[in-house]
Amino acid sequence: MTLALLALAFLSDVPHTFSYVAEPSVQRVSVAGTFNAWNRTASPLTRGADGRTWSTTLDLPIGRHAYKFVLDGETWVADPKAKLSEADGAGNVNSVIVVTPPDYDTPARLGDGRITASALRHTQELPKLNYDRGRLHLTLRARPEDVQSVVLVTNRGRLPVLLSGADEVYATYRAEVPWDRKTDLTYAFKLNDGPTERWFGPDGLGEESGVGRFRIDAKAFKPFTPPTWVERSVLYQIFPDRFANGDPSNDPAGTVAWTAEPTWFSWFGGDLAGVRQRLGHLTGLGVGAVYFNPVFQGPSNHRYETSDYRLIDRRLGTNDQFRDLVAEMRRNGVRTVLDGVFNHVAVDYPPFADLLANQRQSKFRDWFFVKSWPVAVRQNPPYEAWFGFESMPKVNLDNPEARESMLSVVDFWAETVGVDGWRLDVANEVSMDFWRVFRPRVKAHGEDTWILGENWTDSSPWLKGDQWDSTMNYLFRGAVLDFVARDRLTPTAFWRRLMQTYDAYGPQVSRNAMNLLGSHDTPRILTECRGDGRLARLAAMVQFTWVGAPVVYYGDELGMEGGADPQNRRGMRWDKATPDNEFLSLYRRLGQARRASRPLQSGDPLFLDANDGEGWLAFARVLGNESTIVVVNRSERAMEVRFEVPDGVRPPKRRGQPLPVLHDVLNGGTARVDGEEVVARVPALGVAVLERAPLSTSVSTRHDGPPALANSPRRGALAATRAESSPDLIPYPSFR
Repeated sequence: MTLALLALAFLSDVPHTFSYVAEPSVQRVSVAGTFNAWNRTASPLTRGADGRTWSTTLDLPIGRHAYKFVLDGETWVADPKAKLSEADGAGNVNSVIVVTPPDYDTPARLGDGRITASALRHTQELPKLNYDRGRLHLTLRARPEDVQSVVLVTNRGRLPVLLSGADEVYATYRAEVPWDRKTDLTYAFKLNDGPTERWFGPDGLGEESGVGRFRIDAKAFKPFTPPTWVERSVLYQIFPDRFANGDPSNDPAGTVAWTAEPTWFSWFGGDLAGVRQRLGHLTGLGVGAVYFNPVFQGPSNHRYETSDYRLIDRRLGTNDQFRDLVAEMRRNGVRTVLDGVFNHVAVDYPPFADLLANQRQSKFRDWFFVKSWPVAVRQNPPYEAWFGFESMPKVNLDNPEARESMLSVVDFWAETVGVDGWRLDVANEVSMDFWRVFRPRVKAHGEDTWILGENWTDSSPWLKGDQWDSTMNYLFRGAVLDFVARDRLTPTAFWRRLMQTYDAYGPQVSRNAMNLLGSHDTPRILTECRGDGRLARLAAMVQFTWVGAPVVYYGDELGMEGGADPQNRRGMRWDKATPDNEFLSLYRRLGQARRASRPLQSGDPLFLDANDGEGWLAFARVLGNESTIVVVNRSERAMEVRFEVPDGVRPPKRRGQPLPVLHDVLNGGTARVDGEEVVARVPALGVAVLERAPLSTSVSTRHDGPPALANSPRRGALAATRAESSPDLIPYPSFR
């Protein structure tokens, strides 16, 4: 067997046995995790002879997997025997297993001359091969601590390949190649370890003459270009029933007081009129787009059970009112992103209602996944339902009529209202084939319409240019919580976590990721920080300065608290929207700083320095010849920090001129430049944001929001109003 075939053989799944000891009263045990889309019924365990030990063996892909056991279809528990665990984003923990290839049994050592062939991989698809702003990014995967150096050999010269990150299974090496996309490119990787020199190409690992060259056809190559307006925007998430009640006449029966304790079934009366009345609050934060939780007709206060995709819920308003709201938001520079729930529907959704009424004779019987007859709405339903909830029957999107019905929803709202994006609910649980036809349907109404998938783990499989534009960045949230709220990471480890997430995708994908600290599905950030406002505000400062689009979950900018659902869905605390609110003041300053800084919007990340003992991290955001320096202080004391900054990032010293300074646009004050070093004062549990010049006087210090967008009809015309792409920029050379 050749080395290439041997490596491919090790790419197959590896068997792993899960076992759990339960109380005798437990009747069913299953395992759910990242390997089966967290489906609580897909992988049942078998009860052993002792009546308590349950087990099953599954073939798992190589890599890191999070999981839990599910008892009797309802109770989720961690594995008490697991050696690794991680936060699950909802205040609990997931168990973790790391599956390695069989040839990892021999330890890896730098310089031993052995290179593990099974770990080596390079594919010519996103994000392993990616083009962004004049540079081709190439990624090689290898085993950690296994290769001493890597060189990229192209038909245009040789370039170093730098180690950019590693986890328990794989190390990632990256190279950046300037490319004009006019001539074909060929390349291979040269690997050295001790006395061993090997080449890696399309035929695997071997001698230079035997591995061939990867090739890129310049004419056939199509770069992936997500909408650029997202990376320049501050996003805001509105849960419609809880944001503001502007029209009591459409309140549902039994509406509770605005300050009432929320339950899963309570209605608060929030509506479109309330959003319109509070639009000034959004523009004051510098919001550039609003992501609405579902607004379509449905029976529940969250509306993730959809009855009619073409009708605004009557408790919120009318279709005409929504159209007018979107138009007014657009005039104020605020785009609209809708929540698209295409995986499941409500039981009164007309095709499912027909199935209930007509059973086997229903013409919609193949729109759903019927397990047994008769079909009835009950616990443990005789049809597939999201998470097993009988109120949410799953749609068979492989059925041509059902698929077209869902796709036509995109056309309807593009043509009648003109929305700027779709957030896709439980998008990892929907067939990739559906997203591959969904994307061109959306983009037909405007190439810069944003497609954002919900997924809580690595979203790489959906971000190859044929499905989503980006993802809800729960991995970013997990890193911030571990560093800020839980104090589990050193500054250096925090940087590695951030870069691990950033490097998982193409740079242009990471720039338009939805970076969240909380959502309707998680406890609020202040609650995650155990009520410590200083920590919650520090988390927001990191969020607004890191790569990606920060999203504010309604009320976080006022310092609202709330645990898991439904406590995280309280009525908006408008009584807290006062000039002396520290949260509101900070969020406004953050929004203004971000709007005034092109590097904070679109710059590449560059590590500068970190001091784990003192608790600070310094990095830069670099865009062309512009840069912004960010210094994060996790310690509880203010301090002066000193760190080296490379040419092109620090302002130059000019002969006969005073020493250059950097202005802290977030806190006021300045940092001095001392030779090749920057010396900055950073507040306790704070962030310094250092620019070469103070905020431009052309940026309003009033809270009147971003500039208006043209208000023109959709399909063609409105696409032009959103085509704000800046010309390609060659980023400053990477120093990481």
